[in-house]
Amino acid sequence: MSLIETFSHTIMNLENLMKYDLLHIQGKPYVLLPLHDYRSMLNNAENDDLPDDILNALTARQESPIKILRKYRGFTQAELAQQAKISRPYLTEIETGKKDGSIRAIKALSKVLSVNISVLAA
Repeated sequence: MSLIETFSHTIMNLENLMKYDLLHIQGKPYVLLPLHDYRSMLNNAENDDLPDDILNALTARQESPIKILRKYRGFTQAELAQQAKISRPYLTEIETGKKDGSIRAIKALSKVLSVNISVLAA
C-alpha cells in the first residue's frame, strides 16, 4: 500500500479512532492530529519496533535519520558502511548532509537498519 493510500485509509478511519481538528489556512483544509497518530500513519511494519524517543528524533529531523538509527541499532560507522557495502567516508558525508546518497546506498542502508527506505530518504 502506498503512502497516499495509507494516508487516505487512515483519514477515512480517523472519525472512528480519534478526535481531530480541521483547519483552513488561506482557503486550504488541513487536518490537525496528534503526533503519535501521525507517526503511526507514516510507519509501516518494518519500523514498528522503534521506541517513541527514536520516532520523535526521526520526526524532529534535527539529526540525520541514518545517524539516529545507526546509533540505536548499535552500529559504528565502519560496521554500517561495511554491511551496506559503501565506504565509511561516504557514509559520513551522507550522515553530515554533505552528500544526499545514491538510491543504491540509501536502499542498502535502509535494509541494514531494518526500516523502510522512506524513513531515510525524506
